[in-house]
Amino acid sequence: MRHCSVQVRGLLTRDELDRYNALMEVGSYLESQERYDLAYTIQKEVDILILPAIERLKDKGRARDLATAEYLESLRKAEQDEDDDE
Repeated sequence: MRHCSVQVRGLLTRDELDRYNALMEVGSYLESQERYDLAYTIQKEVDILILPAIERLKDKGRARDLATAEYLESLRKAEQDEDDDE
């Protein structure tokens, strides 16, 4: 079973995380029983379950990029204002 990243796991809600952990436990058991056909189905469910958390991670990245762009723009304006004062 493939685990999702720590960043994605950190953005799962409590219910999503509980379901994720249960699915991973079932999938690991199935793999230990060499039932890879069923473990594949569980992995697909995990992949679907984590999609909202992946979107939340993307949203955080977009917000961070926007804040960085605004900060750099404010620095550019401040520098331009200094140049205009001279």
